[in-house]
Amino acid sequence: MQKSTVAGAVLAFALPLFAATAATAGPVERACNRSDSASANRAVCACIQQVADMTLKGSDQRRAAKLMNDPDKAHEVWLSKRDADDAFWERYKAFGAAAQSYCAG
Repeated sequence: MQKSTVAGAVLAFALPLFAATAATAGPVERACNRSDSASANRAVCACIQQVADMTLKGSDQRRAAKLMNDPDKAHEVWLSKRDADDAFWERYKAFGAAAQSYCAG
């Protein structure tokens, strides 16, 4: 009896979050959908956006989206000596690892 009450409460809380996510694609999802990657599809891109929502703030999401389709820019950030770029790169790597783990089929 308790399990169904807890499950119902979780569903009541989570359902609006998933509905809102489905209604509007975030910057990472849009970049993913525009990518040339053979493994990119709507479901995978939506999953990656969900991970981005859990791990990156909005400005980091927008920056990550720019890097997704610009390997030269990503390389530039990776090589940068700026503390802010280093901090972002660590967050970006953590996001990438989480997305790979969470969204891998």
